[in-house]
Amino acid sequence: MASYKKFDPRLESLVVETRTVFDPEVESEIQEFDGQLESDAGTDVDTHATLSALIHSQPQLASQIFYERAHTGFTREITVTRADVERLFTELATASS
Repeated sequence: MASYKKFDPRLESLVVETRTVFDPEVESEIQEFDGQLESDAGTDVDTHATLSALIHSQPQLASQIFYERAHTGFTREITVTRADVERLFTELATASS
């Protein structure tokens, strides 16, 4: 039986919905960062959406992942931690080099 608490490529093919939760430490940093960017840019900035899209595009990098059964497949829930953000940016920096 598949484990629903770690990345599983077989379950990935059945994911029909995604959900993102942010660790409280990351959440407070995002709010502070967004506030600074918004005041500089004069427009709304949504770092949550950007990080969510990045982590769900590479779910194998997530340290906390959970698959929940749905009627037509699975919902993938990722809790974004500081380590995940660091891995994402390292991966992006490597890819752009």
